Amino acid sequence: MSEARARKSSEGPAAVSAGQLRSLIERIERLEEEKRALAGDIKEVFAEAKANGFDAKIMRQVIKIRRMESAEREETEAVLDLYLEALGMK
Repeated sequence: MSEARARKSSEGPAAVSAGQLRSLIERIERLEEEKRALAGDIKEVFAEAKANGFDAKIMRQVIKIRRMESAEREETEAVLDLYLEALGMK
């Protein structure tokens, strides 16, 4: 590490607070663990849906569509219709 960098990390407003950095890293690690747990829960729900005869692939599409704003959904549907028509699929 250069001398200038060494000085910046140990003095002035640019100094790194080891305690604050450790705290941030630990929070991120906890959140990543929670994210993995939630992903596992979601996987279980999709497995349950499949066991009950639902199509998980279609369910994912429905969830994606529900996240969209109305105007975005309408635009997406219009473009899809246009493409399907161009390919002779409608």
